[in-house]
Amino acid sequence: MEKLLQDLANIHGPCGFEEDVAKYIAHQLKDSVDSVEVDGAGNLIARKKGHQEGPTVVVATHMDEVGFIVKKIEDNGLIRFEKLGGHDDRILLSQRVQIKTDQGLRSGVIGTISAHMKKFDDPNKVRAHQQLYIDVGASSKQEVIELGINIGDSVTWYPYFEQLTENRIVGKAFDDRAGCAILIKAFEELDRSEFKGEFVGVFTVQEEVGLRGARVASHQQHADVAIALDTTAVSDTTEEMMDQTLSLGAGTGIKVLDASLIANQKIRKHLIQLATQQEIPYQLEVFPGIGTDAGELSLAKQGIPAGVLSIPSRYAHSSIEAIDLNDFKATKDLLVAFIKNMRPAEKYQFDIH
Repeated sequence: MEKLLQDLANIHGPCGFEEDVAKYIAHQLKDSVDSVEVDGAGNLIARKKGHQEGPTVVVATHMDEVGFIVKKIEDNGLIRFEKLGGHDDRILLSQRVQIKTDQGLRSGVIGTISAHMKKFDDPNKVRAHQQLYIDVGASSKQEVIELGINIGDSVTWYPYFEQLTENRIVGKAFDDRAGCAILIKAFEELDRSEFKGEFVGVFTVQEEVGLRGARVASHQQHADVAIALDTTAVSDTTEEMMDQTLSLGAGTGIKVLDASLIANQKIRKHLIQLATQQEIPYQLEVFPGIGTDAGELSLAKQGIPAGVLSIPSRYAHSSIEAIDLNDFKATKDLLVAFIKNMRPAEKYQFDIH
């Protein structure tokens, strides 16, 4: 599963430019599912039927990563850019990036001033991204154009993947290629004799710019239950705002609440029960600073009971996101257990009798 994540994370696929990710996933799934299709928004939808009738569970995970887009090419060859998704301007300086052009992939770096210039600057100033630029080694606008770079080309962090310790890995785009890897593995591992109903996987687009792919999918899928897979930011480092409620290496996150969703209580309790029975490490997640595709899926049609499984991560939306492989595996194991033990749809709804 680690190699699968590395392959997925290295693909260039920011918001609105997920096609290469979708192609890779479709190829991986061809022998594990009954069908694969793409909707008009670009969501990749895979289906697998169980051995008998039962509820339909939709599991969503997003293909896009945060990135940038080329906005303007200056006369001196420097490139201005806009953001695709949520970034922290404080961490942009000196970062390596990759630009996808019609002629292939080009490398660049987000420029910064020399340390020798600091004495002439305000050292506490954080320059907004509109003031920054990408340097691709060109000295003129014409040279940039000859490199194949044009306005509207997409930009991501430069691919990077490394194993720091036996269990800790760092790289770009773990949010949410880690969720994509888990959903692929769940399809591969689950034999249709092990579950009832239908298992639908939706690999969504444009999650990082407002859950847009999930909104489209929510109008199309007739789900009894929805689960989102996503990373979540841990709070176990030493900054003053960290409250030590979520930790790397402490298990998969079972969502209680975030900015987009108050998780269905019965789904949450069922996930906790399964994790306890099968000795899968977990932690409960209350984090209003994030949203997931489950927020949109829960509002579909007459409403769908929804929950979230989260892969804990550090340094989200940076070029070096970090996850623990034990958490990664625990998330996959709990998803598979939930699908195998799906209850009738009404069991997750309010009981007023």
